[in-house]
Amino acid sequence: MSHSDHAGFHRVEHERLDVRALVLLTLIAAAAGAVTGFVGGGFRWLLQHIDTWRTGTVLGWTSSHGPWGWLVPVAVSAAAAAGATWVAVRVPLAAGSGIQHVEAVERREADPPPLKVVPARFVGGLLSIGLAGMVLGREGPTVHIGATIGAAAGRLCRATLDEVRGLQTVMAGAGLAVAFNAPISAAMFVFEEIAKNVRIRLVVWTLASVATAVGCSRLVLGDHPDFIVPAIARPSFALLPLFVVFGAFVGLVGVAYNWLIRATLRWFDALSRLPAVVKAAAVGAVIGAVMQIDPDLVGGGDALSQKIFDGQRFALLTLIVFLAVRFVGGPLSYSVGTPGGIFAPMLALGALLGLLFARCIDVFSADLGHQLVLSLVLVGMSSLFASVVRAPFTGIVLVIEMTTITSVTVLLLAAGAAAVIVASLLRSPPIYDALRERMLRAGHPA
Repeated sequence: MSHSDHAGFHRVEHERLDVRALVLLTLIAAAAGAVTGFVGGGFRWLLQHIDTWRTGTVLGWTSSHGPWGWLVPVAVSAAAAAGATWVAVRVPLAAGSGIQHVEAVERREADPPPLKVVPARFVGGLLSIGLAGMVLGREGPTVHIGATIGAAAGRLCRATLDEVRGLQTVMAGAGLAVAFNAPISAAMFVFEEIAKNVRIRLVVWTLASVATAVGCSRLVLGDHPDFIVPAIARPSFALLPLFVVFGAFVGLVGVAYNWLIRATLRWFDALSRLPAVVKAAAVGAVIGAVMQIDPDLVGGGDALSQKIFDGQRFALLTLIVFLAVRFVGGPLSYSVGTPGGIFAPMLALGALLGLLFARCIDVFSADLGHQLVLSLVLVGMSSLFASVVRAPFTGIVLVIEMTTITSVTVLLLAAGAAAVIVASLLRSPPIYDALRERMLRAGHPA
């Protein structure tokens, strides 16, 4: 066979593989996205109902069971946290967020997840986030569930290992899209955070999987943004420096939050003589006690953020308590290896930071503080995400999709840049890079 014949053969073979990747595997990604949409949508639906039961019925028992009634929520949270950790002990990949494992698979540092991760994540997440009320996010389980379904679909159709890795990567984005009903930011997350590059077949697979995942999840949950936010007038461009300063401040808080997550993981690792289930039960008991002060002090934080958007304003001391409790509660909940993520709690913490900064402005100008409060809340949410995760565009688009507010886009960009600069200058590692390295070094998936 001549040289030209060889070249022609390889060109035809390359084209055949491209057609297969762009057509057959796109259909597989779309089908896997549909499965992820229904599974993730069911997960969110159950979480909503369990959360209502926990904050209503369980906390109601405190007033109907005499002087010892306060022990009921404590016992429920402790038992649920212990149960979630027991699941994670049996299936170690179910511990923690799961996003760091998705990234390790994409970088060929770990194998794609086995299918047993799906029920482990599903049940463990319902126990830790729902019943226990731990300060964790639903996105961790749904991202890993999506990635696992993508890997299983690839194996089922006898895809190559590279294609299986690609499918698990894009399906992680589908899981994130379901978690927040935010398809565009989920697609951006695939390329900005997980893959860290753009390849045409991943783009096509991501578009297909995210579209079907969100479409199917909306059949379960309905089609509405996660937060209902009143219209916000476009702030004056002259106020941009104020938001840059706020972004830098949030960047500092993000550095501290990032450090605390890593520190609490080390501290709990040092308690090696205590079984993981016992450590989780202890933290769960603390969560159960705290939720009786105010249910919004714990949990993912969606209800708290919505109350802020609805106009609820806290006394300064109350606001500081909420910030302190949720700042510590997130890392504490994450450190014991229960299934759950850190996105949703960060969004709530960022909203509280925006509220606090507005109160500081009130000291100088009450009218200006009142005028900017919602803008600061949105900027706080996206900037804290940018500082901790180091994926600023994902954070910005996520906040826009969750609120349908676009009038503060310029402020989101400027403050996000300031937050990333501060975190980078202080050499704070992106949280999922740190968690991935920890997982690979010590064998801890959380």
